[in-house]
Amino acid sequence: MRPEQDVKSPKSRRVIVAAVIINDGRVLACERSAPPEVAGRWEFPGGKVEPGETEEQALARECVEELGVRVEVGDRVGPDVSLAHGRAVLRVFNARLLGGDMPRALEHTAMRWLGVDELDSVHWLPADKPIVAELPGLLSV
Repeated sequence: MRPEQDVKSPKSRRVIVAAVIINDGRVLACERSAPPEVAGRWEFPGGKVEPGETEEQALARECVEELGVRVEVGDRVGPDVSLAHGRAVLRVFNARLLGGDMPRALEHTAMRWLGVDELDSVHWLPADKPIVAELPGLLSV
């Protein structure tokens, strides 16, 4: 098998998207309710890109499903983060709330708006930590 046919190539990996939603200098963090091995850990909202969706469309859909909000998806935040032993990749985007929508915890146990000095106050999922490291520059703008 030639390297470009490797089943673990980036094109064959499942893509997970997540949103960095910033409002008044604070970022939205969501506490997982399931599965049990990650319940109680914190993440950025998002989910899987389904067949036929762009990453931006998937993220907009996930924000409606998980938070009940409409968003405008912006630029990427941070690097690709490898998940599931390389079988998936997390891509995170800035997202701006639209029309005065305010998030509700429809699929999470809790939500918190965190300022730059509060980013370490929650127990982040390992995949989200590289993105958290990018936030001080975004929150101080």
